[in-house]
Amino acid sequence: MESHTIQSIIAVASGKGGVGKSTTAVNLAVAMAASGLRVGLLDADIYGPSVPRMLGLADAKPEVDEEAKQIHPLTAHGIRCMSMGFMVPESQAMIWRGPMVAGALAQLLTDVAWGTLDVLVVDMPPGTGDAQLTLTQKVTLAGAVMVTTPQDIALLDCRKGVQMFRKMNVPILGLVENMSQFICPHCGGASAIFSEGGAQRLADEFQSSVLGQIPLDMLVREQGDAGVPVVVSHPESVQAQAYMTLAASVVTRLQQAKKRQVNIPVSVQK
Repeated sequence: MESHTIQSIIAVASGKGGVGKSTTAVNLAVAMAASGLRVGLLDADIYGPSVPRMLGLADAKPEVDEEAKQIHPLTAHGIRCMSMGFMVPESQAMIWRGPMVAGALAQLLTDVAWGTLDVLVVDMPPGTGDAQLTLTQKVTLAGAVMVTTPQDIALLDCRKGVQMFRKMNVPILGLVENMSQFICPHCGGASAIFSEGGAQRLADEFQSSVLGQIPLDMLVREQGDAGVPVVVSHPESVQAQAYMTLAASVVTRLQQAKKRQVNIPVSVQK
């Protein structure tokens, strides 16, 4: 059976929605590609795929090889990308039960012609449900990057996510504190509107580390909506440099861990 070689698969996850997980996953993937790695990005959020718009691919459709039963990923900003958002209209709701979600995610993992990648970044949906279980059962994850904001209510759910991955024997590469500070677009002053130090306290609790702190900034939001990640549109900005630092930290964690080659088959037995 033909296979595609992926050196490391990492999950970017959060316990709850709205903490900037997809924005983190997109900029992390593009930043790693900018450092010279071959990177893929899988949008595993079946119900609310946002990666296509963030990469400027909202109206794009992937090529399907019917004979080989393969889907060819799209390419944007130096990374290969696949999402359920390419298959259905952006405004259409996916009203699916859990087994259908698990089946769709399995296909996105195994029926996509990823080629040879150094890293596949998987943008997970929030929570600890079917998608998370499917991913951990189908492939060997090199680790998970947990995204949270500093306030206690987000940390409560992030803690559950950390516990879930640990029960599934997935290493926690570290935490990302998103929206760590608000940067005023007028004066440039920083305000900790969502509290301070939350991610560090959680990292200490689980003997992990904070990989990066990303500010809440209009530039990040604007560029995400425009389909051009900030690491591409403004690579010298403080915001982009925060993501580049995050990418370097993730790569270091992967290098420190004992790498295991993962072969993803082109198709799986139904």
